[in-house]
Amino acid sequence: MPDLQLLIFLVILLALIFDFINGFHDTANAIATSVSTRAIHPQHAIIMAAVLNFFGAMYSTGVAKTIGSDIVKSASHVDEHVLIAALFGSIVWNVITWKFSMPSSSSHALVGGVIGAVLMTSSGV
Repeated sequence: MPDLQLLIFLVILLALIFDFINGFHDTANAIATSVSTRAIHPQHAIIMAAVLNFFGAMYSTGVAKTIGSDIVKSASHVDEHVLIAALFGSIVWNVITWKFSMPSSSSHALVGGVIGAVLMTSSGV
């Protein structure tokens, strides 16, 4: 069995990669109207989106609580392996949809990754 610290490091690394991909995958959608109408300079819009997304993620926990408790019946079978599978599946899906210019939601990809990973355990959704 791999060392627990290594697994936790891998989860954190994959979460950071997912967040980076989520940033370049979805930020354009968030700032497109403001930039295309020339209401704000693109660089300012990107900085504003980065700062506000960071604060939104840090101070709004409703979605995280829903994903963490309401989607999965029991957290007893959810361990680092499930998180790694969910994040890896989400990352792969986001890269594929970005590469082929397909519209996709990173949040939906993450929820799908969690559901798929949990279905492979004995706890179910």
